[in-house]
Amino acid sequence: MAAPKTLGAATQGEEDSDGNRGGARGVSYEDTKDYILEPLSLPESPGGTTSLEGSPSVPCIFCEEHFPVVEQDKLLKHMIIEHKIVIADVKLVADFQRYILYWRKRFTEQPITDFCSVIRINSAAPSEEQDNYFLLCDVLPEDRILREELQKQRLKEILEQQQQERNDNSFHGICMFCNEEFLGNRSVLLNHMAREHAFNIGLPDNIVNCNEFLCTLQKKLDNLQCLYCEKTFRDKNTLKDHMRKKQHRRINPKNREYDRFYVINYLELGKSWEEVQLEDDRELLDHQEDDWSDWEEHPVSAVCLFCEKQAETIEKLCVHMEDAHEFDLLKIKSELGLNFYQQVKLVNFIRRQIHQCRCYGCHEKFRSKADLRTHMEEAKHTSLLPEKQIWDQPQYYFPTYENDTLLCTLSDSESDLTAQEQNGNIAIISEDTSKLHALKQSSILNQLLLHESLKN
Repeated sequence: MAAPKTLGAATQGEEDSDGNRGGARGVSYEDTKDYILEPLSLPESPGGTTSLEGSPSVPCIFCEEHFPVVEQDKLLKHMIIEHKIVIADVKLVADFQRYILYWRKRFTEQPITDFCSVIRINSAAPSEEQDNYFLLCDVLPEDRILREELQKQRLKEILEQQQQERNDNSFHGICMFCNEEFLGNRSVLLNHMAREHAFNIGLPDNIVNCNEFLCTLQKKLDNLQCLYCEKTFRDKNTLKDHMRKKQHRRINPKNREYDRFYVINYLELGKSWEEVQLEDDRELLDHQEDDWSDWEEHPVSAVCLFCEKQAETIEKLCVHMEDAHEFDLLKIKSELGLNFYQQVKLVNFIRRQIHQCRCYGCHEKFRSKADLRTHMEEAKHTSLLPEKQIWDQPQYYFPTYENDTLLCTLSDSESDLTAQEQNGNIAIISEDTSKLHALKQSSILNQLLLHESLKN
């Protein structure tokens, strides 16, 4: 069968993953061709997953485009833009490659409307401006059965691998902390690290692909990287002291790289491996130290609005933006009398324009963020904000980047409230005491007190 109609002209304005697009100039704020179709994240410390060379690829359901399995988000984006199909709860699909191949075959046998719900957007607009999107989800019995079968197959493979590792007495490993060598079963090494070094990654029977797991952790330590906060240090002794003092002898619960090493992630759809750490493992925790006196919260860095510079406080970041980019956020906040929510909208607006390589001062677009930054600094456009009604819109309540910690450091001081009161934005209603005597007479409390006194 033929693939669904593509987005056509709408895709001509699509930018690449870095927000770059060549040859575009004078794009207005109402330009509907700029889409952000996937969650964005600001740069963080190294330690996330990386693409593997030679990894298997997955074809598009409708065309001959192929994407590596580790880059399935790019395939999903492609299918939304080019073919207008959305797969619901894709993270709960146990085997993404087999899932796509199954539906690729089925869509050649029957029309897409036999399987997918049709979602019409712009339904109030003229017919030529309306679009239909197709939703593939487990409401369809065939899709639900497919997901369950893929889950069962994956679980069977994982349990077979786990059983093999549990019975394997030829394991050989070295402790990551004291270099002691262990032979026999994998549990001997894991229990040693839990008892002697307070490093507990869960019960041995909960872990699968143990050798790969330990190699992954060892590689991070060899790269002088903390396993919890994933910061990199200058030498091994500094890393060792950091992990001991900060109680960072544990793995990062937010790093999804570790999900595949826990059987629990294969038993029940949607259940996170973090729950494994909550298991009552008292036998292994008996010898752990309970001294948390030197605990300090790990500082969270905020990223500059215009470059990759990071700072631990908003004061330091504001100084950097003023010195390097001539953008004084505190001065703008004061002069415009911005409250907390208006600051949020302004930051999200600027983030989106920079991500799309668009100068908000003159509306020009550039090929790269470096070109945009050079232009804005030379033309003094960093401080040339557009009219307030352009960025003070409800759409900018939503962050451009999921992990934008700058939004958490914005102040909500008493001066914000004062500025609002001066502008007359807050109506203060005084208490109505004109009928206070009548209220006292009719109060339900009087009836309750009378009833209580009669009982006594």
